[in-house]
Amino acid sequence: MDRQTRASSSSSNTINPAIPPQEDAWLTTYNKLLPRSHSLASSHQSAIPISISRVNQVDAGRLDIEMSAMLKEQLVKVFSLMKPGMLFQYEPELDAFLEFLIWRFSIWVDKPTPGNALMNLRYRDECAVEVRGKVRTGLEGPGLTVAQKIWYCVATVGGQYMWGRLQSFSAFRRWGDSEQRSLARRAWLLIQRMEGIYKAASFSNLLIFLYTGRYRNLIERALRARLVYGSPHMNRAVSFEYMNRQLVWNEFSEMLLLLLPLLNSTSVKNFLRPFSKDKSSDSSVDDTLCPICQGKPTIPCLAIPCQHSYCYYCLQTRCSAAPSFRRPRCGEAVAAMQRHGGLVNNISQKQ
Repeated sequence: MDRQTRASSSSSNTINPAIPPQEDAWLTTYNKLLPRSHSLASSHQSAIPISISRVNQVDAGRLDIEMSAMLKEQLVKVFSLMKPGMLFQYEPELDAFLEFLIWRFSIWVDKPTPGNALMNLRYRDECAVEVRGKVRTGLEGPGLTVAQKIWYCVATVGGQYMWGRLQSFSAFRRWGDSEQRSLARRAWLLIQRMEGIYKAASFSNLLIFLYTGRYRNLIERALRARLVYGSPHMNRAVSFEYMNRQLVWNEFSEMLLLLLPLLNSTSVKNFLRPFSKDKSSDSSVDDTLCPICQGKPTIPCLAIPCQHSYCYYCLQTRCSAAPSFRRPRCGEAVAAMQRHGGLVNNISQKQ
């Protein structure tokens, strides 16, 4: 019984060779399988989301700034023998020229900038990646187009130069100090408003960059130029040992500059005097010299009752700085010059 049912089912599934297929049968089958093929292709060609280190991108920008500053320092040394202050008038042109050189020999020839090269980064055209959609590791993609390179140069080099020149010209002409309804005053207000809008937009872009990790500045976001890794197996090539050492010394020097003015040098000397090895010099000190400045007193002042001669201004300064000042020779305490009662001002030197 089972054999008969199997035979009948197999005979029903076989195609009758006597009946030819319809002419548009392949077309209907193609239309049925086309959506499935598109879904399979999109699943295999979907863009892989990648995460580029934000620290690398920020460090790359900082290294580019330092590189430009080093080139500027070397260029200024070339004109060191010329008239002083001459390069100061052409500082915006000098900065624009250096930025143009960096752009010409890096981005224009499809090479990373010095900072991007040290951080293993390169620019990628994000618009082309989104259109193509074929991404294998997340690091592929074409570089910037010619239009993107030109607009990048116009925005970074030309834009910064024009803005710097406009600000210096308005400050030199004192547009802000002109009348309220004058054209110069309105232009100055417009410049200030544009600067405020740009700073607000830059701050918003910074928050978005910290959240998504894309586009460090507004120019990269407008051009859709994203920084990606140039090689997936390359580590960061920057050593921060010198930077850490420099930061430590800077903090230590700032701490000393803050604390040293608060210390009383006389109190420190008196505290260290018992530990000094040269103790015999006190006995051979000339009585005619001021013990504080070790010089002949121009306006001698005699202390009572020890009759030691001091410079009036030296003793007055020490007593004003420390009310409990002790005279170096006799060790007696002087309380604010004893309100000028315990010291006698002698115009002539001690005989």
